[in-house]
Amino acid sequence: MRAPYTPRSWTRWLDAYFSGENPGEPPALRLSGTAFERRVWEALRRIPYGTVTTYGALARQLGTGARAVGRAVGRNPVSIFVPCHRVIGADGTLTGYAGGVERKRFLLALEGALPVRK
Repeated sequence: MRAPYTPRSWTRWLDAYFSGENPGEPPALRLSGTAFERRVWEALRRIPYGTVTTYGALARQLGTGARAVGRAVGRNPVSIFVPCHRVIGADGTLTGYAGGVERKRFLLALEGALPVRK
C-alpha cells in the first residue's frame, strides 16, 4: 500500500515533473466517474513517462472502441496525474487535449516524447 500523499508530496512530484525529471509514480487518486471512465484513467496512469500510445492501441487493450476511449480521456479531471497528454492520434497527430494542443506539445516535449508524424 502506498503512503498517503500530502499537499507537500504533491508539490514535490509536480516540481520534479516540471523540472523535466521523471517523478515516478503519480500520487494516488480517488476519482469520480463511471466504471468505464475509471478503467480508462487507470490505463492512462500506466502509460510510462516519456512514451506515447494511440487511442486505438488503448482501445484494443481495453477491448472497446477508440471513440469511447476518446470520450473517457476527454473527461479526465486531473490531466497531469492521469497523463492523457500521452495519447495521440494513429497518424501521430496531437489531438484532443482539453488544455489545448500547445500544452500537450509542451508536456510531451518536457518528457522527451514528441512523436514524429508518419
